[in-house]
Amino acid sequence: MHESAPTNIPLWSKGMKAVIAAQFLSAFGDNALLFATLALLKAEFYPDWSQPILQMVFVGAYIVFAPFVGQIADSFPKGRVMMMANGLKLVGAASICFGVNPFVGYTLVGVGAAAYSPAKYGILGELTTGDKLVKANGLMESSTIAAILLGSMAGGILADWHVLASLGVCALAYAGAVAANLLIPRLAAARPGQSWRFTPMTRSFFNACSVLWHNGETRFSLVGTSLFWGAGVTLRFLLVLWVPVALGITDNATPTYLNAMVAVGIVVGAGLAAKLVTLETVARCMPAGILIGVGVVFFSLQHALLPAYGLLLLIGVLGGFFVVPLNALLQERGKRSVGAGNAIAVQNLGENTAMLLMLGLYSLAVKVGVPVVGVGVGFGALFALAIAALWIWQRRR
Repeated sequence: MHESAPTNIPLWSKGMKAVIAAQFLSAFGDNALLFATLALLKAEFYPDWSQPILQMVFVGAYIVFAPFVGQIADSFPKGRVMMMANGLKLVGAASICFGVNPFVGYTLVGVGAAAYSPAKYGILGELTTGDKLVKANGLMESSTIAAILLGSMAGGILADWHVLASLGVCALAYAGAVAANLLIPRLAAARPGQSWRFTPMTRSFFNACSVLWHNGETRFSLVGTSLFWGAGVTLRFLLVLWVPVALGITDNATPTYLNAMVAVGIVVGAGLAAKLVTLETVARCMPAGILIGVGVVFFSLQHALLPAYGLLLLIGVLGGFFVVPLNALLQERGKRSVGAGNAIAVQNLGENTAMLLMLGLYSLAVKVGVPVVGVGVGFGALFALAIAALWIWQRRR
């Protein structure tokens, strides 16, 4: 039994407003917590190479729980799944506030995020459909990026003032997300009655993986989004070490401001994608993906703050234009074949595996002493070549 979306509900329905509000607060907490916890690691004199490990334990939770979270999202009302996941994030953030090892607390947040993601994207296909789905994805990405913008800045600025206060703000944001989730209409479960035994669940997930990776369109989307988010999270950590080397600035706030420029750009790029790209013209986004890598190369060579801001803004615009159509394509095609929740869980597995690999390589490069500017140049060049190869493969297909 497949999900069906109503066709006559306006884009800005009550349910959509609640989803967007919950997503904003949850993503705000995620991004503020990252920079607040990085500040905590600096204050407690953890080595530089351990910073990417923090994100690796987070994405590791996505990978470990990938076979199960899609079924959870499809077996229960997605609004309630989002609420429980945000509650787990709240527990993780609060535990760091109370002195629990930051890697343990951040892992709990990662488990909550893993359960949250299939539900937050899958519910869009239940609240709207067709071309409105691309616009709904644009709203979701814009809300997410606005949260990245404000959350990153709040985490860095508050951490410069008081690390514990910044961690407390993160916990409050997650509490607000839980409250917003209560306002989402209780939609029917998409695929109730599935087996909860371990073997059938894993078999179902890997069957969904097989279906999506063997389909040309969904494979194209999975590879593109995995490369994008793997590169995005690596760039975030690159900025933390790049700023003191290239600009001579050692505070916690400047890397968050630079991340904020990427966020502003992605909001603009997502809006452009919603207007200029449809599910039938997704290939229009590919040149933007190549230019992301070129932009990272030029950015890595900067030694002044103003050009760095401008280049990161441009990279963000290109990123939003690139990733939003690919997300919409996967949701639409995945909903028809394996269910939206399973499709997003498979996407999460691909994206977080890419993140884990890229962060591992980045951490290794830092540990062996590769100059951070060289890391940035190499990273940007490889990304551009990877997207170019994906585009060529898609055109031949």
